[in-house]
Amino acid sequence: MSGKRLYIWLKDEVKFKTKNGKFLSLGNIYLTLRTTFYYGSFEYPRGSGKWYQGKHTPIITKELFDRVQEQISEHIITNQSKEFAFTKVMTCGLCGSGITADEKFKKQKNGNVHRYIYYTCCKSADKHCKGGYLREEDLVEKLTELIDTIHLDEIGMKEKIKTEIERHKQFNVGILGIKGETIKVADVDIRNYAKHVLRNGTTFEKRELIGCLKSKIILSNKQVNIVL
Repeated sequence: MSGKRLYIWLKDEVKFKTKNGKFLSLGNIYLTLRTTFYYGSFEYPRGSGKWYQGKHTPIITKELFDRVQEQISEHIITNQSKEFAFTKVMTCGLCGSGITADEKFKKQKNGNVHRYIYYTCCKSADKHCKGGYLREEDLVEKLTELIDTIHLDEIGMKEKIKTEIERHKQFNVGILGIKGETIKVADVDIRNYAKHVLRNGTTFEKRELIGCLKSKIILSNKQVNIVL
């Protein structure tokens, strides 16, 4: 199955819901499928290359996890030649078309080559749309500002983020020996974690986060807004 087919199966056929009575989003499903913690291993800090074996009992094997990653990778390679973080998760606020991305390379005087990514309306609904271009760095900052304005229940992966923060704090206390107060995950922790993903996460993690927002994001005149 593709991730989308799995989403349809869970929602329409199995009618699987979370403990809060809600259906999983497609982003939640992909995030779950890529979580190494389920076979017993985790990286800390994320991106450091330092892996640890948890004391918990794994619910899947490493072999099964690897097979799933191969399936996901093959599906992505087959269906999309290039991956941009924020395509297919926003629409143009002027004409309702989707948002596409393009990359450009600029050679500096010192010989270094910089890669720039720009987002714009794909003009499928209006070929004369004047949506303009927005650099990815500017888009990320506007999205982080948006995180401060929405209710946390708007973030479909709130519980996943909360679990991740709690796990890292437990790791600090139990393994690194860093003493601290009773572990409490505040709303500010969740917001800051979401901002960290937007600024420093992988392309996949950024797409997952934005894909989990329950409302539609529109890009119009270089401004980002949310439509309830």
